[in-house]
Amino acid sequence: QVQLLESGGGLVQAGGSLRLSCAASGRTFSSYAMAWFRQAPGKEREFVAAITRSGGNTRYADSVEGRFTISRDNRENTVYLQMNSLEPEDTAVYYCAASSVALTSTPGHYDYWGQGTQVTVSS
Repeated sequence: QVQLLESGGGLVQAGGSLRLSCAASGRTFSSYAMAWFRQAPGKEREFVAAITRSGGNTRYADSVEGRFTISRDNRENTVYLQMNSLEPEDTAVYYCAASSVALTSTPGHYDYWGQGTQVTVSS
């Protein structure tokens, strides 16, 4: 079993940056592909970015491509999401998730979820 804990959310002005972290418990972190999703009020949870077990491959939603970067440190059992050039439309609760399926954007493929961290971008 994997427990996930996100941190790093907050309030930022449009054009600013934030770095989210997701710390995983357990010794099997490197066995899982990881991803970030987000959910804005009144909207469905949407895929943001994913990374393979080794960190060698990544995938992004079109809406964040070129602005966000996902990375992981398997020694520290942590996955990151560097968010640059933030826009008000990025406002949401951001969740990290773990899956045995690499680079999938389908929430149902993810076995473990964190509790989420709020990101608010002001205009």
